[in-house]
Amino acid sequence: MTAPFWGPTLDCPDPLALASFYRVVAGGELAVVTDSFVELRFDAFSLGFQRDLNYRAPTWPDPRIPQQAHLDFSAEDLDAEQDRIVAAGATPTDVQPSPDTFRVFLDPAGHPFCLTTWRTPSGPPESR
Repeated sequence: MTAPFWGPTLDCPDPLALASFYRVVAGGELAVVTDSFVELRFDAFSLGFQRDLNYRAPTWPDPRIPQQAHLDFSAEDLDAEQDRIVAAGATPTDVQPSPDTFRVFLDPAGHPFCLTTWRTPSGPPESR
């Protein structure tokens, strides 16, 4: 029996708020909810969100505080999905290296993430 993939766990100041944001962005079900940890479960993987009282948001693209984690989400229509996730609390970044294919946002805790129409198993384009 193969265990399902457990995805990344993101540090943040408010795990339930951040998990709820990503639930709007990507779906899933809140499977574990405590004051210090929330699991957002999907069919084949989970995302974790853990409280870090010393959390400092990334400063991407400025490297002083690294990205720490970076999630990409598929989107058929970047404009429509951008409107939906901005309404949920995402912030578009000033730097958009490939806006026709990737749109870069910050989640409510400051983690960068992308919406993308680009799909291939060989990895992201060099311009990103």
